[in-house]
Amino acid sequence: MKKYITGLAIIALALVGCKDNKCEKTLSGLCKADFQTVVNGDSTNLFVLKNTAGMEVCITNFGGRIVSIMVPDKTGNMQDVVLGFDSVADYINVPSDFGASIGRYANRINQGKIVIDGDTIQLPQNNFGHCLHGGPKGWQYQVYKNVKQIDDTTIEMTRFSPDGDMNFPGNVEAKVTFKLTEDNAIKIDFEATTDKKTVINMCNHSYFNLTGDATKPITESKLYINADNYTPVDSTFMTTGEIATVKDTPMDFTTPKPVGADIDKYDFIQLKNGNGYDHNWVLNTAGDVSKLAAKVVSPASGITLEVYTNEPGVQVYTGNFLDGTVKGKKGIVYKQRTGICLETQHYPDSPNKPQWPSVILEPGKVYKSTCVYKFGVEK
Repeated sequence: MKKYITGLAIIALALVGCKDNKCEKTLSGLCKADFQTVVNGDSTNLFVLKNTAGMEVCITNFGGRIVSIMVPDKTGNMQDVVLGFDSVADYINVPSDFGASIGRYANRINQGKIVIDGDTIQLPQNNFGHCLHGGPKGWQYQVYKNVKQIDDTTIEMTRFSPDGDMNFPGNVEAKVTFKLTEDNAIKIDFEATTDKKTVINMCNHSYFNLTGDATKPITESKLYINADNYTPVDSTFMTTGEIATVKDTPMDFTTPKPVGADIDKYDFIQLKNGNGYDHNWVLNTAGDVSKLAAKVVSPASGITLEVYTNEPGVQVYTGNFLDGTVKGKKGIVYKQRTGICLETQHYPDSPNKPQWPSVILEPGKVYKSTCVYKFGVEK
């Protein structure tokens, strides 16, 4: 959850609670009825994916969010390794990006301005004067519809974004597909088409805590990032346009090290600007989804997370603005740095930086982005 996201203007109707013992719980302790409501005329629900290995993933179509992920730790006990809420009411009433399918544009656009074919378009400014995650009513705060649970392991959902949605041009049809594989990976495929030239940059915004205990920080977890460079930011978290080397800086994760090893070294201006790590790394993987982009290991639980993507970058955010004001699942208060996000994406503010990979989507073309979160155990 980034600090400066503004509130919602969403009306939730007909919320049905499940506060008694008659509710059939998921493995992670969730109740489907707590996710069944109507938001602006669209129905929400909780959907469960399972594989034969015993892994469970719970997803709500409100914001296309991953709500829980149950994986085994080194002792064989199942642990929930993502932050989130117990009910759709909290997702509606407490602004957050927990687990969301972000759109239209993940991350920041400078001063909320883009230029397409010579026309300047002013987008909402909801973060230090910039447009963050599609604006205050981005797709994470909307209902993904036409949900199809294809089988026990696969679900797809769509989102229609009309021309002018948060001032973005073009009628956009987007689809998100979640596939739980037999080797304990969640494969997320994003697709989008448009009838007018526009910009698209989608991502998943899960907050991972591989200890399985959200009262504990993620600073002891070891992080590897397959990137020799990153994109520095100014004091408003906006990319400067520079691509800088990680060598001999706290940004170097080419050799795995604890997330917290250098995180408070604010004499390094980038850590001061980001209040910790909140930066995009320029991946060495060249869009090859078979190459490891990043890896996190929790020494406490032994749980590992590998990230694969066809995207050129990954935004690593270390929960710097979690401040103990939000209660998540099981009433746990989420404190600073109790979650780490690995958002596979194009670089922040790419529409205004023509030297970077393009995020323009034209009519007749299909936007495709893939993110794979693969879980394992190191004993």
